[in-house]
Amino acid sequence: MGFQEDLKTLSDKIKQYRDEARVQLHLARQEVKDEFDELEEEWDKFKSRFDQVMDEASDASQEARQTVKKLGDDLRSSYQNIRDKIM
Repeated sequence: MGFQEDLKTLSDKIKQYRDEARVQLHLARQEVKDEFDELEEEWDKFKSRFDQVMDEASDASQEARQTVKKLGDDLRSSYQNIRDKIM
């Protein structure tokens, strides 16, 4: 195989890897977006429960407060994970 053929083969491989990387990047973006959209639903649930517990702060049971805290911790971790993926 000659020098020009070697370069052509190299160029073809680079193009193939580049195209594959572009497709994977697009899929990764969509996956992160889907994950974010799911978290938005969880955020709405958390916010509703948070508001309820805050309104009834003195009457809210320890279990209700712990549930809201756990939901909040999970959401924070999930949003941080998404942020780390896109940064």
